[in-house]
Amino acid sequence: MELSIEQGAATDVGRIRDRNEDGWIAIPGVGLFAVADGMGGHAAGEVASRLALETLSERLSGGPPADRETVADALREAVVAAGRRIREEATRDPNRAGMGTTVTALQLLAGGDAVLAHVGDSRAYLFRAGTLRRLTRDHTWVQEQVERGQLTEEGARIHPAASMLTRAVGTEETVRADIVDCHWRPGDVFLLCSDGLTGPVSEPEIEAVLAAGSNPGEEARALVDLALRRGGPDNVTAVVVRPAAQA
Repeated sequence: MELSIEQGAATDVGRIRDRNEDGWIAIPGVGLFAVADGMGGHAAGEVASRLALETLSERLSGGPPADRETVADALREAVVAAGRRIREEATRDPNRAGMGTTVTALQLLAGGDAVLAHVGDSRAYLFRAGTLRRLTRDHTWVQEQVERGQLTEEGARIHPAASMLTRAVGTEETVRADIVDCHWRPGDVFLLCSDGLTGPVSEPEIEAVLAAGSNPGEEARALVDLALRRGGPDNVTAVVVRPAAQA
């Protein structure tokens, strides 16, 4: 059984920022998709996200993925390598000191398995049978407050410190990616996105867009446009993926 994938993506600098530090990759031939949201002054965030995505592409696009365990190990190692590469670049250029990025990467396997590697507050969702489910946990201060019962999910979404990361790629000596195992079936939709979407747009609204959409490209564009209509306070990126089995 081979893997057939429809995918679409959209990104925008937003209404306030002067450069887009988000990035994304889509390599349908090996079922690899990722979003990265960089941070740092002097365009360093843009550099960090680019280096992370380049590292994932170089390490994971060599051929069809093997079993789930091998894929999980490869994703972990690729994220660590990305962090090392970002730190090396920051050492060479003092203007880029402290730069880092989120990474949320999805690897689809033909048999119905899927593996996610996640660091930061970009997110992955699964839309199945009309219902949206978040697959990743934000590495943020406000998420920790939610888990302690100090904030509601809605309160966290609009909190002034909503983007305060507790984990990022490139800011620490060694970064640990969360690995999430999941399964897909025909009709499922995966969404990878930066917090420029999930800040101004609620999950029920994202669910409604995916329910009404006709193809991944239109859905990704509609999600980004909705964030822009809400003020576009940050760079915004959406990658929509529809896997299907092909005999």
